[in-house]
Amino acid sequence: MEVQISCENLKLGYGAGVLVDDLSFTVEKGDYFCVVGENGAGKSTLLRTLLGLQKPLAGTIAFGGGLQQNEIGYLPQQTFVQRDFPASVREVVLSGCQGRCGLRPFYNREEKQIAKNAMEQMEITGLAETCYRDLSGGQQQRVLLARALCASDKMLVLDEPVSGLDPKMAETMYRLVECINKEKGITVIMISHDVQEAIPYATHILHMGRDYFFGTAEEYRRSRFGNAFLQPE
Repeated sequence: MEVQISCENLKLGYGAGVLVDDLSFTVEKGDYFCVVGENGAGKSTLLRTLLGLQKPLAGTIAFGGGLQQNEIGYLPQQTFVQRDFPASVREVVLSGCQGRCGLRPFYNREEKQIAKNAMEQMEITGLAETCYRDLSGGQQQRVLLARALCASDKMLVLDEPVSGLDPKMAETMYRLVECINKEKGITVIMISHDVQEAIPYATHILHMGRDYFFGTAEEYRRSRFGNAFLQPE
């Protein structure tokens, strides 16, 4: 398989505060890569670094397999202000195409079709003219996932996409992401605090904490990390 991201000896943090040290892993095309671990372990900081929103304190990040850093779709954790955003569903989804516009101040026919396809895939076409802030939490997450799909057909980075959702809506979101990964062949990197629910969908696991684990989902289940964090069936 083609390696899309290769990280070696990463050190991450802010100034003198180091959250992550000597972290190495690879992400291959088509992976469903799940990042788990304790709160404060640096999971969100890692995603921000992969996206180029902050620089590593040390170490290297290399992109390959036809992927450029600016070709990654991103679904961040929502804040209260973002949940109250006064725009239509169509406008929010279309905004994911901004990176395709360049200096053009408008969306062309192709970009509008990309947004239409993304809404259909997320089953939110009927909500196109609805104000985003009037949606339920699960509907908002579908809208943001559609927006991320507009930004990239190569890789999606999802930061706690089921946070705040009830179990039924969380399962629906997991299945939608799995469909994107398997049917579209889009690489997925997902942070999840819910190890038990996220692992069944993953191909590879990065566990962050005082120690690190990187390997396949099956290797994780057999590891001391999996034994500590996964309940026995």
